[in-house]
Amino acid sequence: MQFSVLLSLYYKEDPVFFNRCFESLWSNQSIKPFEIILVLDGPIGKDLKHCVIEWSVKIGPTLKIISLEENIGLGKALNEGLKHCSNEWVFRMDTDDICTPDRFEKQVEFINNNQNVVLFGGQVLEFDNEPKDSQVLKEVPTANKEIRKFALKRCPFNHMTVAYKKSVINEVGGYQHHLFMEDYNLWLRVIGSGYTVANLPDIVLYARVGNGMHARRKGLEYIKSEKQLLNLKKQLKLQNPIYANMLFLIRSAFRLLPSTLLGKIYNTFLRKKVKK
Repeated sequence: MQFSVLLSLYYKEDPVFFNRCFESLWSNQSIKPFEIILVLDGPIGKDLKHCVIEWSVKIGPTLKIISLEENIGLGKALNEGLKHCSNEWVFRMDTDDICTPDRFEKQVEFINNNQNVVLFGGQVLEFDNEPKDSQVLKEVPTANKEIRKFALKRCPFNHMTVAYKKSVINEVGGYQHHLFMEDYNLWLRVIGSGYTVANLPDIVLYARVGNGMHARRKGLEYIKSEKQLLNLKKQLKLQNPIYANMLFLIRSAFRLLPSTLLGKIYNTFLRKKVKK
C-alpha cells in the first residue's frame, strides 16, 4: 500500500532531533514510505538546511521539500503539505519524535484490515532526553465508540501518530486556526461528520515533550482556545450545552493553576507511568 508521510519543519528545531526523526522514519523502518512531504515553514537556518540537503541526497525523489517564504504556523503548513501528498493515506509525524521500527508496518496492516476507518493513531511514550528513559505513556482509547466519548473531554488522538484519508480531511475543511488545538479541532470535525475512527493499542512512537512542556500550557491564551473549543462542540452538536459549559469552566480553571501544580496534574492524572 502506498502512503505519504507529512511533516512540518521550522527554524527552532534541533538538527540532532531532526536527524534522529528521519533515521526512525526512513533508515530504521520495516516498511518505507512511498513519499515524504517535508514543509519548511519559513527560513530554517543553515544547520537545519544542511540536514535537509543530506537527507534529500540519501532518500532521493521520495523526499519532496515544500519551502514557504515565511513561518505560517503548523496548521497552515500542514494544509499546504497536504496539497502535495499524492496518496490517499497520509501519515503524520513531528520532526523531533522517533517512530518505533514497525510503526508503518502496523498501521498499513490495520488499514488493510479495517476499510471503514478513515482516521486512526496509536499510543505514545513521552520522554525528555532519551527514548530509552521513557516512563510516561500518553494513552488514548482504541474503539470508535470510546473515542467519540473521550473526545468530548480530551483530545482523543496523539497527533504525531495519526494516519488519515486525505479526501476526508479536505472534506471537513482541513486544519483550521485554533491556537494550540488545531489537531483537536480537526478530529472533532471528523467525528462530528459521523466517520469511523480508531487507535491502535500499540506504542508506535516516542514523543519528545521537553522539560516542563505540560506545565506551560496555561494562561489567558489557552483559555481563549478553550472557549473556541467550546463553541465548536456546540456548533457540531456533539455535547449537551450545559455539560459543555461546565467542562469549559473546569478546563479553564486548570489553565490558571501555577506551573508546578499543573505539571503534577498532567503527570499524575493524565499520563500513566510505565513499569520497566
